[in-house]
Amino acid sequence: MDSCDFLIVGSGPAGMGAAFSLIERHKDARIIMIDKAPYSTGGMRNDCKMNFTYPIGFPQEYWDEDEANRCLDEVMRFLKPAIMPKSNIATYQARATRLGCSLLEIRQTHLGTDGGLELIKELQEKLRQAQVELSLGETMLSVDNRAKTVITDRRTISYKAVLIAPGRQGFHFLQDVMHSLDVPFVDNILDVGIRVETRIEHYPIVKDYYDPKFYFKEKVRTFCTNSGNAHVVREKYATPRGDIWYSVNGHAFAAKEGTSNGLVNFALLKTVRFTEPLASGQEFAEHLGLMAALMGGGKPLMQRVGDFRLGRRSKSATFNGDLYDFKPSLTGASPSDISLAMPSKILRYIWSAMKNLDTIVPGILHPSTIMYYPEIKLYANKPLYRDDHFQVAEGVFFAGDGAGTSRGITGAWASGIRAARGMAEYLK
Repeated sequence: MDSCDFLIVGSGPAGMGAAFSLIERHKDARIIMIDKAPYSTGGMRNDCKMNFTYPIGFPQEYWDEDEANRCLDEVMRFLKPAIMPKSNIATYQARATRLGCSLLEIRQTHLGTDGGLELIKELQEKLRQAQVELSLGETMLSVDNRAKTVITDRRTISYKAVLIAPGRQGFHFLQDVMHSLDVPFVDNILDVGIRVETRIEHYPIVKDYYDPKFYFKEKVRTFCTNSGNAHVVREKYATPRGDIWYSVNGHAFAAKEGTSNGLVNFALLKTVRFTEPLASGQEFAEHLGLMAALMGGGKPLMQRVGDFRLGRRSKSATFNGDLYDFKPSLTGASPSDISLAMPSKILRYIWSAMKNLDTIVPGILHPSTIMYYPEIKLYANKPLYRDDHFQVAEGVFFAGDGAGTSRGITGAWASGIRAARGMAEYLK
């Protein structure tokens, strides 16, 4: 049996934040970090946009501004981000205000997908230099907190304190852990929406503000903007029954000279909060994903704005060289009619936000603009935490998007820092 002082499950930003915080606080402690994936996971692999302004990334039921800023200062001291410049923000903000919307001015940095991978390599090397045992491709199977042991597919590990931070894709896994530990939780919040793709000249704000954060009525917001050498991608999910569905997402790569595709993509998401008697918002999201997969022949859906406004489905012939003047960056999507797959109330709010956005940044409703569906964010677990350090059982801590303590890279890293403080105090 292997033993350690601190066991960290998950190598994304929450796990990384906790690990480096523990290294500072307990230089002689033995730390083991495992991840079921053969590579380090988390948002740093996906375009690696980081926001350093509260409340972006910080669920306000767990964070106040002072605590978030203390953790953000620690994140910035460690990562030393190069904050991107912005311009003409007041013009866009004034337009948004007239419509009852808002544009938040956020401190941001952007590394791109390839730059994020380089950052991950650097962080892994720092962990190894600090004598942290990093074991990728090792899957946690169960936890016995009375015996203070975790069983993986390779071994049994004893711990004094454990952090479980599997991220959004570990949603079901985290629920299994909570059931085994008798941790109460609710699962009633999710984000449902589309990913919009168009030419940069139809959304020129990205030249002034890389990832603009617009907030519209009815809890609709823009999220995760990518521009330049930008691509829409699909992410595979499986239900507990083994059914497969895909959500879409966005990436951007550092464009070498002459290689930029000149496109921009971003998400428009509607936050949905369910009340009783719904058992699981996660299951609701899966049904939406499966419905889209059924309509798309196992693929996500895409529709041109021009077709949507005429009330007709997009077809392969829609993606031609006339008005529809660019090819979709995601080839693995099916031309369709998203209004048949998305709940009408959610679609109505999304479309209202797009019309407002077209008034603020004219051009987004060009007939060639593509709407991909579904984009669903799976971080709705809300465990009952014992304290401010996200402890759920004696010596067991959660952090990151999958545990509902964050939304994004910097928030996840900050929640790892808070959990690490609790783990360090627990050992005392």
